[in-house]
Amino acid sequence: MADEQDGGDAPRVRRIIHVDMDAFYASVEQRDDPALRGKPVAVGGGAQRGVVAAASYEARRFGVRSAMASVTARRRCPDLIFVKPRFEVYKAVSAEIRAVFAEYTDLIEPLSLDEAYLDVTDTVAAHGSATAIAEAIRAKIAERTGLTASAGVSYNKFIAKLASDQNKPNGICVIPPQRGAAFVASLPVSRFHGVGPVTAARMARLGIETGADLRARPLEWLQAEFGKSAGYYYGAARGEDHRPVRANRIHKSVGAERTFENDLIALPDLLEKLDVTVDAAWTRVERAGLRGKTVTLKVKFSDFRQITRARSFPVPIMTRAAFAEAGAALLTALMPLPLGVRLIGLTLSGFLHEAAPIETEQLGLGL
Repeated sequence: MADEQDGGDAPRVRRIIHVDMDAFYASVEQRDDPALRGKPVAVGGGAQRGVVAAASYEARRFGVRSAMASVTARRRCPDLIFVKPRFEVYKAVSAEIRAVFAEYTDLIEPLSLDEAYLDVTDTVAAHGSATAIAEAIRAKIAERTGLTASAGVSYNKFIAKLASDQNKPNGICVIPPQRGAAFVASLPVSRFHGVGPVTAARMARLGIETGADLRARPLEWLQAEFGKSAGYYYGAARGEDHRPVRANRIHKSVGAERTFENDLIALPDLLEKLDVTVDAAWTRVERAGLRGKTVTLKVKFSDFRQITRARSFPVPIMTRAAFAEAGAALLTALMPLPLGVRLIGLTLSGFLHEAAPIETEQLGLGL
């Protein structure tokens, strides 16, 4: 349930802002190197291996996206300029951005270096509205960093995150409670936070393409098809999300996994796929600004049985190379395999949390 009003039974309407920097890594590189401005830029990967960590909007026009294989990105955009990531710089800029957030609320839940939820319910009266706060934050970020941010303003986290993507780049979208359900109904489920590509494809096979399609399915049917995720999907399709903004949220693990088109069993093939998974996972580790001591490998076989293997180290994993080496050792130790493999995942956990990122109103008023 939502928070209760002091001295009353009516639910208190939250004011949530989701701030998302526009092409953050690539925009920092273009800001710091004028020669890159107006050109298609990809951060990370290199031209022949790895994955794209971030792409400028000029590159996105060619279909280049984050987590895309670098060779694919190069095919789509022959003039693409690859730039080596500078995570220490991104972290420093992120700290400037979070300092702006802190001027308006203490309830800040970072999702990564470039995005965060803010709950301004208790501070909105001092600034006029949540929309006014979002506009002020965007203006201060631009003034202090030279970068643009987009924002979504709404009454819960789910819709605020959807809204922040609605008018990118350098835009704002406000969805008051009375518009929430209709807004969600109009969107493809592939845009929903918590619905990844595999789940979106499965929903499509079941005839669910939009929020309206999802809303038409009974809870019991969703439970039969999606198990423990059914309740979240059922509420999301109705514009409902009661999750609070959790200040200084502690990550339990960060990683990535990849499903293969064909089952693999040979070690060289699996190590090649693992390396791609390492790139995607390490990008997320860097984006979250975390370091941990435990590496966990997940393997799903062709019969859908899955196993995990983990190793903890006395000191934190500090580099991609060390992370990749640990994953490769765990995978090699499983050989020979009893069946072909359809999925590999690799995660980092056991984080040093002291180094983690500083993870009378009527309905609709104040947004």
